[in-house]
Amino acid sequence: MIPEINYWAVLVCTVASMVVGSVWYTPKVFGNRWMRLAKVTPADTNVGAWLPIIVSIALSFLLAWVLAGSIAIAWHFYGGGYLWSAIVTSLTLWAGFTAGRIIVHDIFEGRPSSLTVLNIAHELVTVFVMALILGLWPPAGTV
Repeated sequence: MIPEINYWAVLVCTVASMVVGSVWYTPKVFGNRWMRLAKVTPADTNVGAWLPIIVSIALSFLLAWVLAGSIAIAWHFYGGGYLWSAIVTSLTLWAGFTAGRIIVHDIFEGRPSSLTVLNIAHELVTVFVMALILGLWPPAGTV
């Protein structure tokens, strides 16, 4: 079975991910705190910024695409509402893969726990926004 995917919703999720990141890491929100905790200077973030942005866009698209497919599979398997499937699947995958792996890496790298919380909270918000978009805009013919 190939899961149904609404590619327009995936593209909107990709843009939404970039918007969430831009707001989250702006200096007036969490940007200054992130730079201090991660020991990053403003000069570090400006030099060659195009590469991290391109990588972020590509990986945001990949995340949205995998999430859309996972939601469709979960919805077919468990049934119920599509939005609810999107939220539960997204939060489960975030906890099991994203948060868990970031926590393990940060513990071994000796990063401050407040930096870990800041980063996994950003990922939670991003995945939740994607879940809302994908859940409210399911593939045609599925619901």
